[in-house]
Amino acid sequence: MKAIKGWLLGRTSYMQSLPGARHRTPSKKRVWIIAVVSLITMFVIGAYMFPHHRKAACYMLSSNGCKALTDWLPPSPREFSDDEIAARVVISEMLSSPRVIKKTSKIAFMFLTPGTLPLEKLWDLFFEGHEGKFSVYIHASKDTPVHTSRYFLNREIRSDEVVWGRISMIDAERRLLTNALRDPENQQFVLLSDSCVPLRSFEYMYNYMMYSNVSYVDCFDDPGPHGTGRHMDHMLPEIPKEDFRKGAQWFSMKRQHAVITVADSVYYSKFRDYCRPGVEKNKNCIADEHYLPTFFHMLDPGGIANWTVTYVDWSEKKWHPRTYMPNDVTHELLKNLTSIDAVSRVTSEGTGEVTWTPCMWNGIKRPCYLFGRKFHATTLHKLIDLFSNYTSMA
Repeated sequence: MKAIKGWLLGRTSYMQSLPGARHRTPSKKRVWIIAVVSLITMFVIGAYMFPHHRKAACYMLSSNGCKALTDWLPPSPREFSDDEIAARVVISEMLSSPRVIKKTSKIAFMFLTPGTLPLEKLWDLFFEGHEGKFSVYIHASKDTPVHTSRYFLNREIRSDEVVWGRISMIDAERRLLTNALRDPENQQFVLLSDSCVPLRSFEYMYNYMMYSNVSYVDCFDDPGPHGTGRHMDHMLPEIPKEDFRKGAQWFSMKRQHAVITVADSVYYSKFRDYCRPGVEKNKNCIADEHYLPTFFHMLDPGGIANWTVTYVDWSEKKWHPRTYMPNDVTHELLKNLTSIDAVSRVTSEGTGEVTWTPCMWNGIKRPCYLFGRKFHATTLHKLIDLFSNYTSMA
C-alpha cells in the first residue's frame, strides 16, 4: 500500500513539474477565411432572394457581370405574363371537364392530302357497316379530290396551301380539328395522310382509342441538333429550351385536347413567328415536329402517351420515311407491324442514342399501332386482297 502511495505521489509531483497545458486560440488566417465564406454566402442568398435590378451590382464578385453569378444560382420560378396566365386557366378548365362516351360517340378521321386519296377503296372496306361511329374530313391542299367511296363524298373542308415543315402544316391540322369539333358527337380525332392504311378492324380501333385514358401524341426529348438544337431564343420566355420536344405529327387525341389545340394562341404564335429556317443562324425548326409535342409536354404531360398509333419506318435514315411498294406488302409484313409492342426513339446527338419504350394502354402492355404509312398508291389491290385476314388478327 505504501508502495502504491509512493508511486502516486511521485507521479503527481512529476505532473506538477510539467509545463502548463497549451490553450489554442483561432489563428487570424482561419478567422478571415470564415468571414469571407460567410460574406459570399450571404451575398449569394441575398442575390437569389432579391434579384438584381442594376447590372453594376453584379461586378462586386466578377468582372463577367451577372452571367457569372446566375450560372451557378438555382433557377428561380418564371413569372407568367397576363396572356399566359389566362391561357393556362382556360386550358385547365377545359381539361377538367369530364369525358362522356355514349353509344352515339364518333371518331373523326381527318385526312391531310394534296388531292385525291389513292387508298380510298381500302378505307371504304374499313368503314363499311359502322355507319354512325365515324365521320370523315378532308383537307385537300392542291387539287379537288375525285372520290370512289360514298363515305368521302362532300367531306372536303375549306383548305389552303400546305408546305412541309412550315406553320401551314399546323394551320391545316387546326383547320381540320375546328371543323370536326363542330359535331358534338365526335369524341376522338385522328390525323391521317393520303398514304395511311388501317392495320386493325374498325371495332378494335374504335375501342382502343375511344376508351383510352390518354391521347396519342408523339413526344420525346432529343438533345441533338435536330431536337433541342432547333429551339429558337426568340421563343423565350414562353417556350423554355428545356421544355422543347420533338415527335411525329400524326396524332389521335380526345375532344378536350382537340379543343385546347384550336384555342391556343399564346404558344402557337411563338411557333408561327419563329419556327422556320433563317430566324437564327443555321437552325431549321420544323413546326409540325415540335409544336404539339412541346405544347402538350408543357401543359398536360400526363395526358398523352408520348407515342403515336401510326407506324412509320425510319430505318433508311433519310429525311422521309420508307415508302412501301407492292412487292413489300405481304401478310407477314402486316402481321409484324401489328405485333410491335414497343416504340424506338433515336436522338440526333452523335451517332444516335436508341431507346425503347413499351406501349401501355390503360396500364396494360398492348400492341402500339392502329395505322401505317407510307404505302404507295400501287399497293391498293394487294392491301384489299389481304384486308380481311390482317385486320382480323387479335
